[in-house]
Amino acid sequence: MSPINGSKLANNFSLVLGGPLFQFFISARINTDTLGLLKRRVVVISLFTWFPLLLFSVFSGEVLESESKVPFFYDLDVHLRFLVALPLLLIAELVVHLRIRPIVWQFIDRGIVSKRDRPEFEGIIASALSLRNSMVIEILLIILVLTTGHYLWSSQLALEAATWYASVVEGEHRFTLAGYWYVYISIPVFQFLLLRWYFRIFIWAQFLWRVSRMELHLVPTHPDRAGGLGFLGECTAAFMPLLLAQGVLLAGQIGNHIFYEGDNLMDFKPEIIAGVILLVSLVLGPLCVFIPRLAKTKRQGLLEYGALASHYVERFDQKWLRGGAPPDEELIGSGDIQSLNDLAGSFDVVQSMRPFPFDKTVVLKTAMAVLAPLLPLALTLISLEDIVKRLLSILL
Repeated sequence: MSPINGSKLANNFSLVLGGPLFQFFISARINTDTLGLLKRRVVVISLFTWFPLLLFSVFSGEVLESESKVPFFYDLDVHLRFLVALPLLLIAELVVHLRIRPIVWQFIDRGIVSKRDRPEFEGIIASALSLRNSMVIEILLIILVLTTGHYLWSSQLALEAATWYASVVEGEHRFTLAGYWYVYISIPVFQFLLLRWYFRIFIWAQFLWRVSRMELHLVPTHPDRAGGLGFLGECTAAFMPLLLAQGVLLAGQIGNHIFYEGDNLMDFKPEIIAGVILLVSLVLGPLCVFIPRLAKTKRQGLLEYGALASHYVERFDQKWLRGGAPPDEELIGSGDIQSLNDLAGSFDVVQSMRPFPFDKTVVLKTAMAVLAPLLPLALTLISLEDIVKRLLSILL
């Protein structure tokens, strides 16, 4: 292909516009080839997973009051999972599509990938899009959900107490009618959508890794202090809905254990810390493939600009301190001082280059996106009345 066609391919890069499920949603008229009909998609899929649970619970009398410890209406996890987290997973598709595409285009627009190497860059994009469209991968994800996913949820995440979806008889769960829909339809649908997101992040990571192995034109004095790759830090904003969804899911699971099994929020401190580290690494980890290239750029920049600075200061010293300046040239008003200052500034930029294409602020924002849904659970550690009293004592 020509460089022009390669540019078009880069400009049309998308992690979400493809795959068998994407085509199925288009056929079902809850999606378009440009991710339209988002509201319809959110309503249909959320109701498909949540509304039958409500209906079956009404029929069995498990909505507000029941013999079980956790009626349907009071199950925090189920409502947050299907009415908040699942819509966020669907919203994330549009956000990622709109934000990642211009980020990929920056490799060409900024000249980081030269015209000579554009066919290679185009081939990497084509490979990523081909993997995104794989039917085999989505079939494997379905198998994984129905086997490992079902086992992990039932053995690790489900409540031990009797609930609206299952009673406990001799240590085993006996599912209600709502429980069968919940366990064998709603949960697998959610898990599949979540796993598909992990797969998309894998595609993104593979794409970045292959790009990092190309001959990239990085400038050590770029003001973003990342050789010109600082724009990659913006991709974290694209994944914010996904991180929020994960935080909401974690909050729902922990909340159920706090309210119905007598646990304390601090009992889940290791899980929360591990979850934040895992999810931050999931989003920022793929960007770390550029560490070797940035480190090399910094080393070369320090050597080259160090040599340039040595030559310049030597000539500056000879001219202004050793009597080399012409008699009619004055130091005041000379551009030599400004050039010396500019050179020092350039060297400082090279010296302060980061090994990552993102800064601490990006890491903090990413972690906060995961933790934000958990903040309301902090009220279980201290009453609202105590919080109000403390605020009044500070203000008054």
